[in-house]
Amino acid sequence: MDVRPAQLQDLPGVYRVCLLADDPGWPGRDPERNPELLGHVYAGPYVAHDRGLCRVVVDAGGVAGYLLATADTDGFFAWLEAEWLPVLRAQYPEGSGAPDDAWIVRAIHRPQRPPAELVDPFPAHLHIDLLPRARGRGLGRVLIDGLRTDLATAGVPGVHLGVGSDNANAIEFYRHLGFETFADDGDTRWMMTNCDPAGPALAG
Repeated sequence: MDVRPAQLQDLPGVYRVCLLADDPGWPGRDPERNPELLGHVYAGPYVAHDRGLCRVVVDAGGVAGYLLATADTDGFFAWLEAEWLPVLRAQYPEGSGAPDDAWIVRAIHRPQRPPAELVDPFPAHLHIDLLPRARGRGLGRVLIDGLRTDLATAGVPGVHLGVGSDNANAIEFYRHLGFETFADDGDTRWMMTNCDPAGPALAG
């Protein structure tokens, strides 16, 4: 397994990891599901807008995982609204698509924003996914520690992420890597960590 900077030509593999991480049974469970839709929301815009912070895990089978990030969450969402989402909103009207894609279409039209009180001191955010063959190798730590270093070098004090409130394994994984809980609304748990010792104080 190798970790390297993401390139535009990695997008098909990145999209595939994004889909399989959300729905390991695809396409058997819902063959009508659009295989690109999830990636359009949670993968593609990061590689297009902040490729310098994005990393992919690759092996002989192709892309097996990734870390996607932006250093400026507010700036990223402004770019999404101006450049990325209008095209998707025209292509995927509300209520369109397969049943398993309904929540993604809603996210295109009403993106979930992290709390402003979290973004102000922890302005960067990330998404990370690893396929089963890339897990248990310490790659999650390699990717997140590398991002912390890159962000600290750029003067970014902290980074946050959102994870499903019921995803106990992922929450424990992030805790193990130094993330702490900021808030939990029952659907999403928001977690954060410093990029360097001089960053904003963590809760607790």
